Amino acid sequence: MSKPTRGTGGGRSANQSRAGQVLDSLRQAIRDGHYAPGERVRETEVAAALGVSRTPVREAFRQLQADGLLTMEPWRGVVVAQMDQQQMVELYAMRQVLEGTAAGLAARHAAASQVAALGDLLDASEGETDAVKLADLNRQFHQGIYDAAHNRFLLKALNALRDSMALLPSTTYALAERPPSALVEHRDILTAIERHDADGAERAARAHIAQAERARLKVVLEWEREHKGDEA
Repeated sequence: MSKPTRGTGGGRSANQSRAGQVLDSLRQAIRDGHYAPGERVRETEVAAALGVSRTPVREAFRQLQADGLLTMEPWRGVVVAQMDQQQMVELYAMRQVLEGTAAGLAARHAAASQVAALGDLLDASEGETDAVKLADLNRQFHQGIYDAAHNRFLLKALNALRDSMALLPSTTYALAERPPSALVEHRDILTAIERHDADGAERAARAHIAQAERARLKVVLEWEREHKGDEA
């Protein structure tokens, strides 16, 4: 978790600034997987790591609880929220709608430089075998499509979904069969964007998310089996 810049001076505005910095740092740490679903997040440890008092950490915790990223559990305290299977199905249904829309808009509005950057990300994915690096390239590719859609309200909704994705365990790129199939799906999306085929881009994006959901379900089921085995 990167350390935020400390606020200067005192007073309410400085406290609000520190709370915002703590909120951003914690949100990014959850996105990056530094805190796993179900893991306890201790107020004192976060405050020490970020060099702030417990007050802005408490405020950030409240906001992240309101956003659904943290939850309070009896006898444990604050933990990273976990997503059940029904919530996951609902999340992927919204991903199909929003990411399909984003791809369609990108086909209409993407700048040439944005299209080229998407191609570079796919080229970088070719032959890569490290699941963590592939997952990062995948996030960059999807973020590139969000940005290329040039719709600030859609971007806000997609970023909220991205936060929720962090509540799912592991990455689908841990499956041996997923990287090559995901690359083909990504290239289908990019080809439609390059051709300014909005309908084709939306269809390709929706199909990609449907395949990603199937892979994610497999990962979650494997993770749950291993997790239960550890508790036995």
